Amino acid sequence: MPRRGEHTTGFPTERRVEPGVDRIGVRQVTVPASGTSGLRSATVAVSFNPAAFRCARLAGELADEWVELAQAARLREGAARAYLTAIKALLTYVDAEVPGAGSASLARDDPELRQAVTGWVRVLPSQHRAGSRTPGWNAGRVRALIARRAEHPDRPVAGHWSGWIDGALGVRRGSSSELDEFSRADKKTLIRVASAARRATEARIRAGRELAATGTDPARGGWLAAENLLWVIWADAYPCEQIPARLPSAPKLPEVLHRLAPDGAWHSTRGLMRFLIAQLFLTAMDLHAYRILLMAATGRAPEEITGLTEDDLEFGPRGVTITFSKARAHVRARQAFSSDLAPAGQLHPPGLRLDAAEIIRALLELSRPLADRMGISPVPLFLRASLPGSAVVAGLLTRSKGLDFAHWLRLQGITVSGPADIRRLRKSTKVEKAIAFGGRISDIADDHSEQTFRSHYAHGTTLRVIAGDVITTAQRRWLDTALAGPTVLDEQATRSLDDPGSASALGLQPADIEALRTGQLNMGVTDCSDPFASPFGRPGQLCPVAPLRCLECRNAFVLPSNLPQLLLFAEHLDQLALRLTPSHFHALWGQSRANLLEVLRSRTDTELRDARRQIAEDGIVLQLPLASRVEFDA
Repeated sequence: MPRRGEHTTGFPTERRVEPGVDRIGVRQVTVPASGTSGLRSATVAVSFNPAAFRCARLAGELADEWVELAQAARLREGAARAYLTAIKALLTYVDAEVPGAGSASLARDDPELRQAVTGWVRVLPSQHRAGSRTPGWNAGRVRALIARRAEHPDRPVAGHWSGWIDGALGVRRGSSSELDEFSRADKKTLIRVASAARRATEARIRAGRELAATGTDPARGGWLAAENLLWVIWADAYPCEQIPARLPSAPKLPEVLHRLAPDGAWHSTRGLMRFLIAQLFLTAMDLHAYRILLMAATGRAPEEITGLTEDDLEFGPRGVTITFSKARAHVRARQAFSSDLAPAGQLHPPGLRLDAAEIIRALLELSRPLADRMGISPVPLFLRASLPGSAVVAGLLTRSKGLDFAHWLRLQGITVSGPADIRRLRKSTKVEKAIAFGGRISDIADDHSEQTFRSHYAHGTTLRVIAGDVITTAQRRWLDTALAGPTVLDEQATRSLDDPGSASALGLQPADIEALRTGQLNMGVTDCSDPFASPFGRPGQLCPVAPLRCLECRNAFVLPSNLPQLLLFAEHLDQLALRLTPSHFHALWGQSRANLLEVLRSRTDTELRDARRQIAEDGIVLQLPLASRVEFDA
């Protein structure tokens, strides 16, 4: 008789299936939870069910690529969920718009998915605010998954996808609304309040740990003494989930425990537990103050500060050297910070001290006990304790609602102008740096590229005001120079120079008047009150631009004897106007010509006629440097 398993007749033959077709089960990845960088035990499971969509075959194909990408790229929770959001948006569109969505697959030509994906990309911007970056991100994530599948040798992808993968995405990247920096008053307030909050935090935890050291095992000393409850949590003698079971309900707690409550009474034993944990370890609200102080002390971005661990620190006798990591730019940079020690004998140094080394030492000392308790190594600086369930959990500072910077501001009673965003503090530091370096971008952008500075920091209100002041000052300087042109004297004014009052009004001394009359100060086109005090040269240097710029100089005096040279200079400018382009001529000679024409208009027809006759009879020629003629001929 045939043995069991030898009967083959009547059994279905094994059929070969395409990858991802029959795998319509739930896909799941385990990734590090958001805000838990460097914490080994802080992970979260993110799942996706392809069967929730009519195009389950396509959903399974994209889900398989998502699982492998999350594992290979070590995506964190936020990035993994972002890919899922893009996948679900595409699948929803395919279910609604593609006939026969149930058989849709990247490996098949029918139904035509490329047109469906192109249509989905086209309508993406209409689903978000104008200028949003989300459409570009979602389209890019879907294309990354399809491209990944196309590169796999055992996963067939229809040939028409190659052009879409290599071509343009079809949607703009969008733009973000850049944040403005904090005002100096707001920044000063933040640092002052953060310093006070830090002192209060350290005093609270120091007192809590000292009280825990006086406690004993509640099995002997009782469960209703605060010092014994703190001892249990500090020594980890009992699991935290067992403590509430050994306590009476909140209304029956003794008065000594009720007095510990911030509002005067406990509403639950869970609230009491959270309070006790906060007496021994840092909480999310405590870490905001340290982040503000370290950002102000180092000038670094918030993610560079909160991502620090003890391995990034190197303490020395004069300070600390920190290795900063910026994941977005894939950059690691080391920077040293010296300790600003107070002079000997000075008990109360003036102002707030932002000593990065001292702040980090204190923060590391507060974080180390929790890290040792949880087995976390290296110790993160910004490690917080919380009680989300029945056990103490360690995590990093996050942007979760109720734990973010805006909530901290409300708790501290601080109101700032503009949005409550900690990144604005970094921009305030960059603005101060720009002012200190006088606008030299190569020095300001020493921790990122110059293009990053122009794109994200140069738009700030303070820098715009400073730039406006610089432009206004420059314009005012040139306007004053133009308005304060030469002093024009006619025959009567020239004769009145002997009057002490007239000479004093013109700022001339008797020796200067004599030099003007004898021609000692003649510079060619005009006379000059002081050739060694030219606004176009250094003090004590003979004017380097005479006589070409005399008609734009406040030291120039136009006397009646200068009229022949002025007429010849006007003819010279007319010739230049024919040789040069209008814009070029105006930039070089526009002001001089305008001043010259105004001088000539102030002369009578008789004076002009006599000056031209003098030029013809005496053979007067224009006295200009040879370099000026060579320059314009070239």
